[in-house]
Amino acid sequence: MEPPSQVSYPEKKKKIQKQEADAAVYMNFMKSHRCYDAIPTSCKLVIFDTKLQVKKAFFALVANGLRAAPLWDSKLQKFVGMLTITDFINILHCYYKSPMVQMYELESHKIETWRGDSFQNVYLQYTNHFLISISPEASLFDAIFSLLKYKIHRLPVIDPESGNVLHILTHKRILKFLHIFGKKVPKPAFVWKQIQELGIGTFRNIATVQLTATLHDALSIFVDRRVSALPVLNEQGKVVALYSRFDVINLAAQKIYNNLDMTMQEAIRRRSCFFEGVIKCYPDETLETIIDRIVRAEVHRLVLVDRADMVKGIISLSDLLQAMVLTPAGIDALLS
Repeated sequence: MEPPSQVSYPEKKKKIQKQEADAAVYMNFMKSHRCYDAIPTSCKLVIFDTKLQVKKAFFALVANGLRAAPLWDSKLQKFVGMLTITDFINILHCYYKSPMVQMYELESHKIETWRGDSFQNVYLQYTNHFLISISPEASLFDAIFSLLKYKIHRLPVIDPESGNVLHILTHKRILKFLHIFGKKVPKPAFVWKQIQELGIGTFRNIATVQLTATLHDALSIFVDRRVSALPVLNEQGKVVALYSRFDVINLAAQKIYNNLDMTMQEAIRRRSCFFEGVIKCYPDETLETIIDRIVRAEVHRLVLVDRADMVKGIISLSDLLQAMVLTPAGIDALLS
């Protein structure tokens, strides 16, 4: 017969309350800060008129080092959407035939005609019919919920009075804000737990691409699986590179988007020197180490590998924000 527990009910209740308060640290931090607080004092914002040619718009994204831009409809006198790298990928994937056939759709379409009301339109297959935005007075908690619920990577912060876009809020900016200003709050105990124990990330059915596959194969995976990056594997199955959606926009910069039959090895060799390398992490590393690495490297995800460099999972900014901020609130936006 086991001896009776030495922990009294009040002590057990106090311990549970402490654990709950500990888990809610980052949630409460995000609820107590506004979107306006996370806007940097100086940043670049480019806005496209929907009458602009699609090709020129993508070239402008490259020239300004941006991944997305709000779209302004001069007829409606309001913002109607966002043009992103995903759009570039969708149009390449839809209209590419071979290196010998020019993609006239990319050459001739304006944003407004390409984004038209036809349900045959490539854009409407992958996006919402309305612009998802947020007020500068809304909490960062609300911003995280919107980013994860609607599975978007950019959230325009729009002044409700003027209608002006003040900033484009991202997962990366929010996590960096927490990393800088969250030092004032006590660190919850779970940040010292191993990532494998916490189960943060995607561990099954990981989307990857072989070095010998074509660039068009990679675009197909981006479109079909709706992932933002692909670990590139060699013949032994080891990860040797990471090819992201952002790398695709460099095809416009180098004007080589008419040759999607090149191998991934060639595509990796040709991309800009300013690219995200394979930033890895291991199952036995702590959450604190993971957060610090992803923020300092300024990347959107880490590739979880074993000691033989075999891919075991992906840990994204969405995974981290879900676990640190939304899960303590009883919300699982990634499954909604």
